Amino acid sequence: MDTKFVILAAGMSTRLGSLIPKPLVSLKDEKTILDYQIENIVKYTSADNIYIVTGYKKEIIMEKYPDLIYVYNEAYVHTNTAKSLLKALKKIKSDTIWLNGDIYFEDKVLKNLINAEYSSVLVDNKICGEEEIKYTQDKSGFLLKISKEVPNPSGEALGINLIKEKDIDTFVKYLEAVDSYDYFEKAIENMIKADKLKIKVINIGNLFCKEIDFEEDLKEVREYLHNKKQPFSNKNCHL
Repeated sequence: MDTKFVILAAGMSTRLGSLIPKPLVSLKDEKTILDYQIENIVKYTSADNIYIVTGYKKEIIMEKYPDLIYVYNEAYVHTNTAKSLLKALKKIKSDTIWLNGDIYFEDKVLKNLINAEYSSVLVDNKICGEEEIKYTQDKSGFLLKISKEVPNPSGEALGINLIKEKDIDTFVKYLEAVDSYDYFEKAIENMIKADKLKIKVINIGNLFCKEIDFEEDLKEVREYLHNKKQPFSNKNCHL
């Protein structure tokens, strides 16, 4: 298939306090977050469709996964996910699924995006606090707002998204326009406000997907993998 995958792995992992890039944190039996991500992605495509945006200690990631395609964000100290994603999308002209490099997810999560008709965001209905990216949607299931400051949110935007080929040029312009420290969600919200793009909201239902920002997140994912538990419904995000 022609869909490309971009993994954003340039950050310094300051909140988790790791001395290595967060995607290389071990989850179970020395398998890392990035191991699980790549393992799940190659169930749908080949490794030569995977782009990894690196920054912090890039050599460690590149040595561990020498067969993937790399995009280097040399300004990783002074930029956030918007500019990392921008660097990758400038090199891609096809449907692209991108994800943050600190997310553990079941492989079936990606099925929600593979055949999506519209550019889309994956979400989960949760009670969210300050640290989560939140969202609201309209009656037709299209995104209205997405940020950490959304009032009365419908739930959490999970950090796994699809941009369709026809929408990439517009998205690139909005990624270029946001500030260096902005998340890519800022560009998405600006496009929606300007009525430049309609983005479908796709709920993952009972599938397990967890962004690992803090030690308690890491503990939850490790416990899930150890016990092979199904996620609890209506569980809380960080408060």
